[in-house]
This record gives sequence, C-alpha cells and structure tokens, in this order.
Amino acid sequence: MSQHDEQPASLEPRWPIALTILCFIAITITLRVLQPKRESVGPAWLVPTLEIAMLLALLAANPAHIQERRRWLRRVAIGLIFALGAAALWSTTVLVNGLISGSQVTQSASSLLASGALIWLGNALVFSLTYWIFDTGGPWVRYQGTRPYPDFAFSQQMSPELAPPGWRPMYVDYMVLGLNTSAAFSPTDVMPMARWAKLAMSAQSLLSLTVVALVVARAVNAFT
Repeated sequence: MSQHDEQPASLEPRWPIALTILCFIAITITLRVLQPKRESVGPAWLVPTLEIAMLLALLAANPAHIQERRRWLRRVAIGLIFALGAAALWSTTVLVNGLISGSQVTQSASSLLASGALIWLGNALVFSLTYWIFDTGGPWVRYQGTRPYPDFAFSQQMSPELAPPGWRPMYVDYMVLGLNTSAAFSPTDVMPMARWAKLAMSAQSLLSLTVVALVVARAVNAFT
C-alpha cells in the first residue's frame, strides 16, 4: 500500500474552504439586508442556493474516496466557483452603477462603506477559490506532485530550505494570496508563473482598485 493510500485524509483539511463558503453566505445575507432593493442575479434565492450547494458538495466529499470521485467533484467545484464568480462580478457591477447613478445606498456613507467592504471581500474570496482549484491542476494533482512546474510560485517553493520537506500550498495559502492581491493591487510574496494566473491576478487587482477608488471617493463626498 502506498503512502497516498495510507493517508487519504491528509489531502487537505476542508474546514477553511467550508468557512470561506459560510462567509459568502453571510456576505449575501448582509448585502440583502443593507440593500433590500438592489438588483440580483436571477431570483433572490439563486445565489444563496449556489453557495449552500457548494458547501454541501464539499461536506459530502469523502477524502478516503477522493481518487474515484475527483473528476466529477472537480467539475462540480469549478462550475459552482464560476457561478459564485459571476455573482460577485454582478455585485461589483451593481455597486459601480449605483455609484455613478447615485442610488439610495450610495447616499449613506456607512451603508456605502459596508457594501463596498463586503463586495471587496467577496471578490477576494472568490479569486482565492479560483486560484486553489486551478493552480497546478488542482488539489489532487498538487498532492500527487506529478506536475513539475507550478502556476504560482510561493515563497516556500522558491526557498525550499525555509519550508518542511514536501511542503505544498493549501487553501489558506490561496486565501492569503487573494486578500493580498486585492489589498496591494499587485503580487506580493507569491509570483504568478502561468499566463492564466497573471491575467487572473491582473483582473482581480483592477476590480479591487475600481471598488476601493470609487467607494472611497463617494464616501468622502457623502461625509462632507
């Protein structure tokens, strides 16, 4: 029996990803409370249903049988992440349109800052999930170590003497990557190597910069 068969549960802990999805659900509910009349993607129940479906799919995945289930689990995960990404992009579009047209929520500095912060966080989290599911072929391929070149170069990979043997990035590392990219508008300690990674980080930086710049500018006007 190989080492991979002996320790199937060591693939990656699922609770950080489950916590992230719960944060998405909380963000959706909070935005609905702050902006009850805001436009939504389809019916009001659609986005929360997608988030709950992703959480249930994650919890239903048994690490002991991940090798047999990995193909359909990966397809489901990618589909749900893209759906959450579309919802996050729509929320950003609605906020920017409200800032330009002067909707009711943008007239209150507190509501505007709260909505902007939640949308900023939602974008950071959805990009972190995107990086996690696509980097180097996904969690299972990273676990096997069959891909010689990563799509993202982490500090521990560039300086292996500073990391324990066999170190590989897990979701928490991608969550920090997503938050840092949204906060710094550029790469920090993780370098994108693949072209898709460079384009994704560029898109995330532009989205974050747009939200921060417009929200702060409008909030200053609202305060004054």
